[in-house]
Amino acid sequence: MSSRRLVTISLCVFTLISVTFIVTVSGGTETAVGKSPDYKELLLFRQVMQIVQKNYVKDVTDKDLIQGAINGMLQSLDPHSSFLTEELFKELQVETRGEFGGLGIEITLDNGILTIVSPIEDTPAFEAGLKAGDKIIKIDGESTKNITLLQAVKKMRGQKGSKVTLTIMREGFKKFKDFTITRDIIHVRSVKKEALEPGYPYIRVVNFQESTTKDLKQAIKDLGGEDSVKGLILDLRNNPGGLLDQAVKVANLFVDKGLIVYTDGRVKDQRMEFKATKSGRHYNFKLAVLINEGSASASEIVAGCMQDHNRGLVLGTKSFGKASVQTIIPLDNGSGLRLTTAYYYTPLGRHIQKTGILPDVDLKEQVETQLDAQAKEEAKQDKKDKSMERLLARAKPDAEKDIVLKKALEWLKSDVSVEKFKLEHQKPAAETALNMK
Repeated sequence: MSSRRLVTISLCVFTLISVTFIVTVSGGTETAVGKSPDYKELLLFRQVMQIVQKNYVKDVTDKDLIQGAINGMLQSLDPHSSFLTEELFKELQVETRGEFGGLGIEITLDNGILTIVSPIEDTPAFEAGLKAGDKIIKIDGESTKNITLLQAVKKMRGQKGSKVTLTIMREGFKKFKDFTITRDIIHVRSVKKEALEPGYPYIRVVNFQESTTKDLKQAIKDLGGEDSVKGLILDLRNNPGGLLDQAVKVANLFVDKGLIVYTDGRVKDQRMEFKATKSGRHYNFKLAVLINEGSASASEIVAGCMQDHNRGLVLGTKSFGKASVQTIIPLDNGSGLRLTTAYYYTPLGRHIQKTGILPDVDLKEQVETQLDAQAKEEAKQDKKDKSMERLLARAKPDAEKDIVLKKALEWLKSDVSVEKFKLEHQKPAAETALNMK
């Protein structure tokens, strides 16, 4: 059987597999399936179907009930597994090939609630002020309760220039708030650069696209090249992910041996290892990696690899925790399954999914304090509701206004090792225990 795989950090693996699954239970008569240990459960399923068809307030077809049951079964496993109707399966194929109007957000289901992983910089969602962790309660006035990820994507995607209204609940909001956003074709510049101080460049990776590794190497060259760089700040904050191969290649720029990331699942062929190679360009200067709650998937792979290889210092706040592999399996009738088949792990075997990457230097309290102070100051100058993250990202990086950037630069300019700096910034056990009460 031939197969074709396209691995991206949504994380999707498209595998062309022919699957046939036929169950026949009629009138309580045992058929070939009666030998199955699940026979009684299948009879129960059929009994419930018959009761619904006879007594439900509206007419429902076998197809509607069976597809609904399949989708419910898959959704009970995790937020990313789902049944793809013929229409949704075609939509998925369009999504992987064509251009379409969108908002520029990565979404997930968090305890059944549609949640923004991160808005992508310089997109309509980012400009509107949406933030990582925002809960999408409604789309154009329709509740998102029990919605699947693909259904949500379909509702938010549309023609360039058309509008969509998202009803958002955010920590700190006293009530829901509507954000009306104009769709656009999403073209994102993956890499942005700035010279902070001589020898200490700043590079922000917005997301991982086909050209990210090439653009990153060019940015380092433009900022003086390896000979003049003493330390690099690699900013992965609010980076929702992208292409797996680019995450591996970016990590390979800074490590030249060993594992970068691996996948593992219940089925043997789900074990895939991605290793660093000695060929090509490798950088040896000091490296500081910045992450936050909007850093997901590919960003977490790079940050986790740097930690496990002790290659750089990771600073900021805990990342999102999104690293599962979905396999798209076509079915004979034109529909399909989107099934979680594996998880991604860091080189030392750390589980990323839902756990996220904990920074070496956790600056959550300082970040929240600084953002709160900046928001209050901004409110005095402009009564409009603005996202400080958006304002900071738009402006040139400023170590005085960005505590994480300031701390990263402090370490890069010092002679302190990664391990020693981590120890110096760990809270005493007594203080940690007190904060947990």
